[in-house]
Amino acid sequence: MIETIDAHLTTAALVLTAVLMVPLVLAAARMIVGPSYADRFIALDMVTAIAVAAAALVTAATGRREFLDVSFGLALVGFLATCAFAGLLERMRGEGS
Repeated sequence: MIETIDAHLTTAALVLTAVLMVPLVLAAARMIVGPSYADRFIALDMVTAIAVAAAALVTAATGRREFLDVSFGLALVGFLATCAFAGLLERMRGEGS
């Protein structure tokens, strides 16, 4: 019974990881093409969030806890990068006015 549940969980995690690639590609395209810096920063934050979700799903699929540590690290770096980019954007707006 446990083996069946584990197999279904692994299959679901792999399918969801593949599904996450669609928003990852769309956010990466917005990050490259984005008309403004704010669009690029938000797309970068989205890419980071998708990477955290993918690392968590890989943890569920493989059962290895190291990927959960990777997802925590990515979340921390993503949060700090978002704060730094928001400060930079505020400074850029302040210089222009």
